[in-house]
Amino acid sequence: MNTILTVSDYLIQQLYDHGVRHIFGVPGDYALSLFHKLHCSSLQIVNTCDEQGAGFAADAYARIKGMGVVCITYCVGGLKVANTTAQAFAEKSPVVVISGAPGTNERLRSPLLHHKVHDFDTQLKVYEQLTVASTVIDNPQTACREIDRVLNTAMRYKRPVYIELPRDMISVPVSPGYLPQRAPEPSNINALNEALREAKAIINAAKKPVIIAGIELHRFGLQDDLLQLIENTRIPVASTLLSKSVISEHHPRYLGVYGGAIGREDVMKYVESSDCLILLGTFMTDINLGIFTAHLDQGRSIYVTSEKISIRYHTYEDIHMEDFIRGLLKMNICCREVTDIPHPPPLQPIHPVSGKGITVQYLYQRLNSFIDKNTVVIADIGDAMFSAIDMTIHSKTEFLSPAYYASLGFAVPASLGVQMANSELRPLVLVGDGAFQMSGMELSTIARFHLNPIIVVLNNLGYGTERSMLDGPFNDVHLWKYSRIPEILGMGKGFDISTEDQLEEVLQAVHEYTEGFCILDVHLDPEDRSLAMRRMTSVLGKRVKSKPDK
Repeated sequence: MNTILTVSDYLIQQLYDHGVRHIFGVPGDYALSLFHKLHCSSLQIVNTCDEQGAGFAADAYARIKGMGVVCITYCVGGLKVANTTAQAFAEKSPVVVISGAPGTNERLRSPLLHHKVHDFDTQLKVYEQLTVASTVIDNPQTACREIDRVLNTAMRYKRPVYIELPRDMISVPVSPGYLPQRAPEPSNINALNEALREAKAIINAAKKPVIIAGIELHRFGLQDDLLQLIENTRIPVASTLLSKSVISEHHPRYLGVYGGAIGREDVMKYVESSDCLILLGTFMTDINLGIFTAHLDQGRSIYVTSEKISIRYHTYEDIHMEDFIRGLLKMNICCREVTDIPHPPPLQPIHPVSGKGITVQYLYQRLNSFIDKNTVVIADIGDAMFSAIDMTIHSKTEFLSPAYYASLGFAVPASLGVQMANSELRPLVLVGDGAFQMSGMELSTIARFHLNPIIVVLNNLGYGTERSMLDGPFNDVHLWKYSRIPEILGMGKGFDISTEDQLEEVLQAVHEYTEGFCILDVHLDPEDRSLAMRRMTSVLGKRVKSKPDK
């Protein structure tokens, strides 16, 4: 007896075939039937406290596993994940947004149904601006082909897509009309060969070439190619803040994070004195460039991304980044021995002083010696992220932060997505108190699924980044007793930390407790911040104060 294949069956199977095993979301009446179908499938539903938490979790899941999915109801759910989808688009994370919607028959004569904003296509129009492909599944004859098209596009461009599923289409039978995944048009071989010859000549003529490895190397699966290029040529490599951990930070050719004046001075001087900058998959964003304190000469640069390739002042069209990088591996590029390169400083012994108050610098130095190869560091925006620049990440792709889009509230729900994607990793979450109050409720979801991240709350009574630029009571947040949250949830352990010796005792206890989450309420002076933060906010503060409101 043949089994009837429905729209939702086909969608679920295609997600599974793309490696998805978990769906993050919040149910609503327009999506309830789909949630039931998911519940009966081989995919696990992770229903979160809030839709934005689901969106951030799906984003982090995609960064680890290759594709993430968030499922929500129409408008009241869908519009709440617009922000997280915008982040996924900006930072090239392939997230599939699936929204339940009013049925096709319910839309006749445009009734005023609940959750409707303006027209029935309002949400679709929003997502057309935030994704690389979008569709409304309203025709069973084209449903399978549309699902294939949208999912294939997400994987090709490593950006989010949108699927709107009217509730009366969920169980409609379909006959798969498979749309084979079209390979992108091949690189223009003449342009590719010319670009490779020019790049080879520039690199071989250089005395001090440097690679700046960007986040696209991770998104497009080119980390092993990067490693081979470094091994073949012995050219030193730096990362950006967004791409931190794109390569193991124990590699002997690794310099550190380059971020203009925000990063280490020795890295900045070495990179900016290079006579050949090889930027591979790098986003030239304000934060990556130290709020544009970086000085990178285009005339000495080979700039390669998924969207364009520029060598000095020449731009080559119709060349794929992966073809160019793999082509470099076949070129006869000189292997050189450079011995005077800077390296991340070795871990310094920590000697806690009894009763001495915690500082940001001490906290991060101690956490740096606490993490191991099974730790993934997830940093929220603010000093939580900037202080982590010089932490040593042991393996590739074990540091996550929204260092381009810079949305507060990412880190706690991201730890949920990370542990669902890879249960072998234990997240160390670095989050300010302001960001925690935005999305920290996802600890409830974390507790329900028996996960065990370590949440470090930098409790400095408000938005420290903004306070450094332009202070006022608008930067203050209410003081929570973060260490008592486990009492509310009935799971996990909380710790209140004000001194160096207290931190030492707590980290030992955290290391031994793996049955649930730990939350560390670390009390910091509101005026205390990292050197990187001081440099950055000094630049930003001058800009804010020099631009009066119109």
